[in-house]
Parts: sequence; C-alpha cells; structure tokens
Amino acid sequence: MENARPPVQKPANLGRTALICAGVAMGMTGLSFAAVPLYDMFCRATGFGGTPMVGTAATGTILDRTMSVRFDANVAPGLGWKFEAESPEISLRVGETKTVFYKITNKTDRASTGIASYNIAPEKGAAFFVKIQCFCFTEHTLQPGESLEAPVVFYIDPEIAANRELDGLKAITLSYTYFASKAGQPLAQGAGTPAKGDASKSNL
Repeated sequence: MENARPPVQKPANLGRTALICAGVAMGMTGLSFAAVPLYDMFCRATGFGGTPMVGTAATGTILDRTMSVRFDANVAPGLGWKFEAESPEISLRVGETKTVFYKITNKTDRASTGIASYNIAPEKGAAFFVKIQCFCFTEHTLQPGESLEAPVVFYIDPEIAANRELDGLKAITLSYTYFASKAGQPLAQGAGTPAKGDASKSNL
C-alpha cells in the first residue's frame, strides 16, 4: 500500500504578497501622474529646461544694464486663432518691471478653447527671467470673431549680473504656443508645425 502524499500547503503570506505588489503598482502609477506637475514646479522654481521663473512681486533693484526681450507667438495646427504680441521686441533695464499685451482672436466660425505653453531661449537665461503675471496654462474660450488681450508682467532678475558666463547675453526670447484644449489639457493634433501667429496661414 502506497503512502498517501501530504497535502500541498500554500504559503500563508501569499495573499499578503499579492496585496503588497498591487499596492506598489498603484503607487508607481500615482507617482507617474504626479511627476508632471512636480516637474513643472521644479522647472518654475529653477528655470530648468527653458522654463521662466515665477515671482510674486517686482524686484527692488534696477541696474544700468540694458537687455532686449523678444516675443514669439505661435498657434498649433487645429486651432484657428490669430495670436500676436503688441510689440515684437522691447528693451528694458535689468530689474525693471514691464508689461506686454498679447492679442488673441478666434478667426473661425465656431467657438473654440485654447491654452498656451511657453519657453525661454536661450535656456540659460530662463533662470533670470521672472514672470509676475501670465496667461499661460489658463484655458480661454473665444466665440467666433472674439478677441482677447492678455498681459504678461515680468522682469529680468538683477542676479544675472553675478553670473559672469552671461555677461555677453544681450537678448532673451519669450516664446508662446497656443494649442486647442479640453479640461485644461492640450489636445493632440498630430504632427504639424505651429503657425507664426496666424493659424489661417497653416494647413488647417
């Protein structure tokens, strides 16, 4: 007579291990979603990746050094808007607060919603370009033919004078691109080059 095999025992902690694995997976998923706003906050605080610094008030120091700021305005394919700065370029003293308005017009026959992103060139100048007020990352809905004037208030941080590597920096470009958006997020429109200011000149 053959001896009966003992019953196979399942590890007592198998269920606990499965729960731990599921928790880790959920945690990593949550971190992936949190990474985007955390990265954005890091860029705004440091000027990393061409992202301008964000300030809350004007600086109390104005230097004799003068620089130029150029304003670039683009519209992504899929959004029939015209977008332009009131002036393509201005000169200002380092530390001086300036306000420049952008004009946005819906050139289509339907209401549409857009959101703007921005960048600074050259990238090394981003850490010293401080925006006090900006219309970026705020959704705007325009009716057919409706226009909106939106300000950007900024200054160049006087701390730039302490960086000898930037002594030769004479100009900074602030570049905006408007995208069609929904629920605060840009909508993917496929491959395409943003039109300079006027979407009617793109292949919409």
